[in-house]
Amino acid sequence: MSSSMPDPFEVHRTEGGGLIKSWTRGVPMDERALEQLKNAARLPFIHGHIAVMPDVHVGIGATVGSVIPTIGAVIPAAVGVDIGCGMMAVRTSLSSSDLPETLAPVRAAIEKAVPHGRSGHTFDTGSWSDDAPPAIAQAWSSLSTRFEAIVAKHPRIGQSNHVTHLGTLGTGNHFIEVCLDEEERVWFMLHSGSRGVGNKIGSVFIEMAKEDMRSWFINLPDQNLAYFPEGTAHFDDYVEAVSWAQEFAACNRELMMQAVIKAVSSCKGIPPFLATSMAVNCHHNYVAREHHHGRDVLVTRKGAVRAREGDLGIIPGSMGARSFIVRGKGNVDSFHSCSHGAGRVMSRTEAKKRISVADHALATAGIECRKDEDVVDESPAAYKDIDAVMKAQADLVDVVHTLHQVVCVKG
Repeated sequence: MSSSMPDPFEVHRTEGGGLIKSWTRGVPMDERALEQLKNAARLPFIHGHIAVMPDVHVGIGATVGSVIPTIGAVIPAAVGVDIGCGMMAVRTSLSSSDLPETLAPVRAAIEKAVPHGRSGHTFDTGSWSDDAPPAIAQAWSSLSTRFEAIVAKHPRIGQSNHVTHLGTLGTGNHFIEVCLDEEERVWFMLHSGSRGVGNKIGSVFIEMAKEDMRSWFINLPDQNLAYFPEGTAHFDDYVEAVSWAQEFAACNRELMMQAVIKAVSSCKGIPPFLATSMAVNCHHNYVAREHHHGRDVLVTRKGAVRAREGDLGIIPGSMGARSFIVRGKGNVDSFHSCSHGAGRVMSRTEAKKRISVADHALATAGIECRKDEDVVDESPAAYKDIDAVMKAQADLVDVVHTLHQVVCVKG
């Protein structure tokens, strides 16, 4: 980059010398989020600096929309409890003209095919091995051995929804959408993670890390930044468990996508189609071993997507806004990362107070989706402007496809 060109990121420093680089020009960043970032940047094992994505907002301990590179330690709360949460999208051979004029039956078919909300699969005899659909049973058989080894060391993790949540959507900002791209081609896109079992793994290890800090008399600026030093048993156990949860999450998305394809193909009037021309399946809440700035490090992306040069990723907007299939530019300052979405500008409580059902219905006009008081906290007004978010990270990714949804299923 020419020395006459300004840096695309803003620089923040902590009193102790910690460094933060944020891609937030033209995008609001809450002062509480900046304070959280400064707390994390002061930790002694941060490798160089923390990178901040334009969708940044307050999280628990670590800030959502942050990339935290560490040497010799891992912070469970920086990954969070929605381990392996991410996106999957596939382009189909359908075009907008192949869709029925009324899309309510398409939404209903998807909602019937994929358990969503707080529900999971229900097995008639109470035994997944007898009643699970073949695809679920086969997927679990490849996951079960490692899971049993984890549970043998940490029995509380076994007290979770694992098989019953495999192939299910969940709640909150998780969704399934039917979208159209700039050429009116039909895409299916979904957002979910490791569900109940990931939540249990995250919760167990976050509390374990806090207990370790107390036993070692280590004072932290925020107890949710409790960490495991590399070389300890808890570090190894956590890395093993979080790796498994990331595999579960990716598998969960694949199973749901199979169910969506089957459900839509069964809808009256929709012609036979293929859904294999382009597929992306990427995490945005996870930890990985990578090499950056001359060192092997653990990179924790909490609400961020890996964007190495050539990597395909997904950056969704909110309900009623555009979403993007992107290709990474391999920006070294961002640790090869980009945002994972628009990012909240209102808390869920604030959104429910400020956004009416009428406001939400207007903002989602033309989209087949829920328009009731239980989803107003997911309305577009609760999120940052996705176009401003994309502009702020223009040096991190190139846009490959621009999507807008015509059907949205929420948990």
